[in-house]
Amino acid sequence: MTILTKSIVRQVLAAHPPAEVNEPGTVPAAVALILHEAGGTAGGGLEALFIKRAIRAGDPWSGQIALPGGRRDPADRDLEATAIRETLEEIGVSLESAERLGQLDDLHPRTPVLPPVVVRPFVFALPERPPLRPSEEVSRAFWVSFADLLEPRVRREVKLVVRGAERVFPAYDLGDDVIWGMTERIVTPFLERLHQAV
Repeated sequence: MTILTKSIVRQVLAAHPPAEVNEPGTVPAAVALILHEAGGTAGGGLEALFIKRAIRAGDPWSGQIALPGGRRDPADRDLEATAIRETLEEIGVSLESAERLGQLDDLHPRTPVLPPVVVRPFVFALPERPPLRPSEEVSRAFWVSFADLLEPRVRREVKLVVRGAERVFPAYDLGDDVIWGMTERIVTPFLERLHQAV
């Protein structure tokens, strides 16, 4: 199996101008897809940093697996600054000196009851795994290798009860953690483009 690397990510993102959504009445937000290139002889390759949101009243994404990020603050220079600020606030990781690899397509929730946000994902790379200090908004943060995400047994449809109704979602089933919803919709096309490039 070909190992995915930062150089492949750079190549793919350089060849893919991101689709941006600028709709009146929507709230701009940003997330950080943070990568680390694991070394060594036992597989190596890229891994990504995910968070599990704390269970909190009023948070529509309470308890879900997500990427660090949030809504743009009026003081943020731009949406990239939003992703950097939110990452520092949520997990104590500074991206100021991280390598910015590129930007992915904007997306928004498909469920009408969710807030009218438009999320812009930014891809960063860190030379090593930093210490993680989750805030009260985050129950934990953890790394997942792309090799694991690409395992056929991990990618499947799951049944989840959302707002009292059972629905089926495409997901990555990692056992104790299930990546679905907007996070799955960010990760899947990104992985597909990387896989096509190798």
